[in-house]
Amino acid sequence: MANIQKLDQSGLVDTWMIAFIVVLLLFLGSTGFGVWAFAGKQDYKNNVDAKIAEAVTASDAANNLKKDAEFAEKEKNPLRTYTGPAAYGSVGISYPKTWSLYVDESGTGNAPLDGSLNPGFVPGLTSNASIALKVQVLATQYSNVVKTFDQRVKAGKVKVSPFSAPKVPGVVGLRVDGEVQAGKQGSLVVFPIRDKTLQVWTEAAQNANDFNTIILPNLVFVP
Repeated sequence: MANIQKLDQSGLVDTWMIAFIVVLLLFLGSTGFGVWAFAGKQDYKNNVDAKIAEAVTASDAANNLKKDAEFAEKEKNPLRTYTGPAAYGSVGISYPKTWSLYVDESGTGNAPLDGSLNPGFVPGLTSNASIALKVQVLATQYSNVVKTFDQRVKAGKVKVSPFSAPKVPGVVGLRVDGEVQAGKQGSLVVFPIRDKTLQVWTEAAQNANDFNTIILPNLVFVP
């Protein structure tokens, strides 16, 4: 009988010990969580001004970028217009007033009319800079100029499609998208002008939108 009582007491002690350990672990866990939560709260409380200032700065920067972009778009208007000599098709280019224009109308070489347009200033021809807009009337027939894109099409460097300028719908030319110049991505349109060829293109990706929404819709020439 004494042995049975002893075993019962031993089992009771083990049960209480297990319960105590479980309670202790729960207490330590909740205490640790409380300390972590309190530390996080104190960090936020101590740094709330800095966090708010950082959020405000980020918001102001985003708003300033948006305003700068809107201002830059408004500054492009009213558009300026260049009209080339009648002998070369009276090519008319409307472009943002924030751009500069350099054009050679001397009639010499393979490009009797050769113009460059770029925001701010026109880089030197030897700088290898990507120009916002190039305009050329070539002393070469349209069919021969178009053939020069064959190899680039086969190599997958460019894609071509028929194209007509909105203000000269009666003339079907060619649009070329891709590597319009060696190492330069852009878009180019080509049109026949009697025994010559008109080329207009951008070789600067950042000016693609201006090319599509300003230059091409306003392009005029006499075929």
